[in-house]
Amino acid sequence: MERVNALTGEIIGAAIEVHRALGPGLLESAYEECLCHELALRGIVFRRQVPLPLAYKGIQLDCGYRLDLLVEDTVVVEVKAVQEVLPLHEAQLLTYLRLGGWQVGLLLNFNVPVLRRGIRRLVL
Repeated sequence: MERVNALTGEIIGAAIEVHRALGPGLLESAYEECLCHELALRGIVFRRQVPLPLAYKGIQLDCGYRLDLLVEDTVVVEVKAVQEVLPLHEAQLLTYLRLGGWQVGLLLNFNVPVLRRGIRRLVL
């Protein structure tokens, strides 16, 4: 778990750097793109828009679910740019963790004056 804690700290640091440079008010896609660039600059391995199939009673369904980012095959990152984080957003991330078998996720809402207020770390 120490490795996961260090990794989430690095991801949050990268997100803070993006937020400092851009501030609030942009689209989620812009923040996601810049966060990917910042992670790459830091040498952090990630995959973007990772398909997440749904298994139901022995069959695999492609329902169009996608993770914004999967960092080092360990941490799921969901990028938001919303007025406020709703319980629905947290439920979405928890569901992704459960479906994919991951333990830790970060919900990053960039539409806040100070990013620390927009960070949720969720653990299954």
